[in-house]
Amino acid sequence: MADDLKSDGVRLPADFDFKIPDADDRERLVCKRCTWIHYVNPRIVVGSVCEWQGLILMCRRNIEPRRGFWTIPAGFLEEQESAEHGATREAHEEACADIEIDRLLAIYSIPRISQVQLMYRARLKSPDVAAGPESQEVALVAPKDIPWAELAFPSVTWVLRHHAAVRGRADFPPFSNPEDDTGDVLPG
Repeated sequence: MADDLKSDGVRLPADFDFKIPDADDRERLVCKRCTWIHYVNPRIVVGSVCEWQGLILMCRRNIEPRRGFWTIPAGFLEEQESAEHGATREAHEEACADIEIDRLLAIYSIPRISQVQLMYRARLKSPDVAAGPESQEVALVAPKDIPWAELAFPSVTWVLRHHAAVRGRADFPPFSNPEDDTGDVLPG
C-alpha cells in the first residue's frame, strides 16, 4: 500500500489524500469521495506562573520532550474547557497545586510546533505542593534562584521574565513573543 504514504512517511486514511482545495493556499487532508476537508489547526497550551509569598512554583518535567528540565505548570487545553480552567487543572495535575488565576500574562505563538500558548499569573492558595505524574519534582523557588540554564522551553524563559516585569502591578497588557523570536532555539 505504498500509495497511502505521503513523502514524509505519514500514513493517510484510505479515503483521504493531501491536496490544495480550491480557493486555498496549502495542502489539506481531503476525502477522495466527498471532498470534505479535514483541517488541522494549532494546539493551545495553557499554563500559569504561580506565586506563593514571592516564590515561584517550578516543575521538573518527568515526560518528553525535555524530560528533566524545569518549567511552570502548563499543558494542552482540553476540548470544552475554558483556558483558565485548563491552567488551573494543569497546576493541579503537575504540582498538586491549588491556585487562583489572577489575569492573563502572555500570549505566545510558536509556529514551528503549531502552538498558541496562553500563560496566566496566578497565586497559590497554599504552599502545599507535590510532584504529580508528569513531574519528577516541584519546588517553590525565589526569583534569584530560578534555574535559567535548565529551563525546558523558550516560552518558560519569556513568561518568567514577563512575570518579573509586572510583579506588583495590578494592570498590564498581555505580553507576546520577544521581538523576532519564534521559540526555535531551546534554552540552555
